[in-house]
This record gives sequence, C-alpha cells and structure tokens, in this order.
Amino acid sequence: MKRFNYYKPRSLDEAWELKEKIPDALFIAGGTDILVGIKNGELYPPALISLRSIPELNSIKINGGAHIGALTTISDLIHHPALYNIYPVLVEAAKRLGSVQIRNVATIGGNLCNCSPCADMALPLLVLDAKVRFQTAKKSREIPINEFFKGPGETNLTPNEILTGIILESPRKSAKAIFLKKGRVRMDLATASLAALLEMEGEKCQKARLAAGSVAPVPLRLFKVEAQLEGANITDKLVAEAQQLAAESVAPITDIRATKEYRRQIVSVLVKRALKNILGWSQA
Repeated sequence: MKRFNYYKPRSLDEAWELKEKIPDALFIAGGTDILVGIKNGELYPPALISLRSIPELNSIKINGGAHIGALTTISDLIHHPALYNIYPVLVEAAKRLGSVQIRNVATIGGNLCNCSPCADMALPLLVLDAKVRFQTAKKSREIPINEFFKGPGETNLTPNEILTGIILESPRKSAKAIFLKKGRVRMDLATASLAALLEMEGEKCQKARLAAGSVAPVPLRLFKVEAQLEGANITDKLVAEAQQLAAESVAPITDIRATKEYRRQIVSVLVKRALKNILGWSQA
C-alpha cells in the first residue's frame, strides 16, 4: 500500500486550506470505503483530510424539521432520542446497515458520497424528500437528494465541495413509511432494497414516494409507480399493477449476489410488502 499523509483539521476553513495546498487529497469521513479502496490498490491519494473533528459536521438538530451533519455516524442516528419518533424509516434503515462495528464508524455523509447502488441510507432520504447541503470556502448550495446521485461512485459534488449536511422537513402526521431489505445473510449488502412512504386520506393516496436500491446504477426513485398511486384509491389490483411497473422500472445487473431476473422479482415482492404493511393489510 502506497504511503500517504493524514490530516485532521478542526474547522472547515482549515480543511479547505489543506485542499487548496494538496488538490489531489481526498476528504475522508468514516473511511469504511476509501480505506478499502486504498488497501486494494484502487485509490492512490497523496493525502487524506479527515473531517471527523469538525464540530458542525457531527450534530443532529431538530427544530421544525431536522439538520443532520454529514459526519453523524450511523450509530448516532440509531441512538438519537428524538429521531425515531419523527423519522422512523431513517432509523430502521440505519439499523440494517452492516455490523455494530461498521455503524460505529460509518457516517451518513460517507454512505451517500460513496454513491453505491446499494447505499442503505439513500432510500429513506429519497422518500423523505431530503435535501443535501454542500459548501466550499466561498459559498454553499442545496439540492434535492434525488439530484445528488449521477452514477456508480459519482455524485454532484465538485472537487472542492464538502457535503456538510442533510436537511429534512417534518413529515405530515398522515405519512407512514417503511424500509425493507433483502440480502443473502444478515449484515450483507442488499440484493435489493426498498423504502416507501404514503400519505393517505381514507382509501385515496395523496402522496407516494418509493425508492429502490441495488437494482440500478444509483439509488432509484420509482417515479412511474408514484404517479400511478397518487390520487388513486389503493386496491389489490392497483398494488399488483404497481408491482409490475416497479419491476419494469428498474435496471438491475447480474453479479455474485443475484441475477438481474431475481432482483426484478424481489423488487416486485418488496413493493407489495411495503404497500400492504403501510396500509395495515394482511400479507397473506
């Protein structure tokens, strides 16, 4: 493994100064992905700039919504006293991410910036209509999280930007959401996963959000399925149609974990389970 320098700035200003001096340096959060890439000879950075000691990146603020610092660990999400009551789908996804040891180190920002098709934290954030905030030395900007993912390992971050936080609005009281994950064994990467959120008024769906993982180059909003559900009375027939449309909307690959055909089947099953669970229907 090639040697590299490691820096631990205490502020964003210090981080940007280091990046300006060493343009090819990589910002690092928990390091669960970057360090593996370096060890495997896939990455050759001259330096790593750790963001772990920058206070504003390690906080969760609840005030008419939520601001989650990008360096918040997955374990901190799980154990935050108020987060589960407001965003249970986010915490449920966090509980399914890796082992305890990984959750203690991995960060929500790192999970998003890795931009893996199976990024567990992306799906609940997609159905919650989250926004992500970036910052440079001179300016900041926000975009919907759906615009963040461009391709495998590729995001909308520019080289000199830092993902500083995730912004969530408070969901309506009528909103119910769920996260489901299918893997070969516990703690494995997902064969396929799904998050779903519905806002119902009686039997009519006022709002639908569905997002699937491990079935496309990036975490994927199922826009066609959402449009099919919104404004409609949800029936068994409509659920079956949503299953079929979801299977047609994804673009999975065959790899060591599953075939593309199996992944399509799993997405269909997960859509059925998610919708019926949210609606309180029998799963028989």
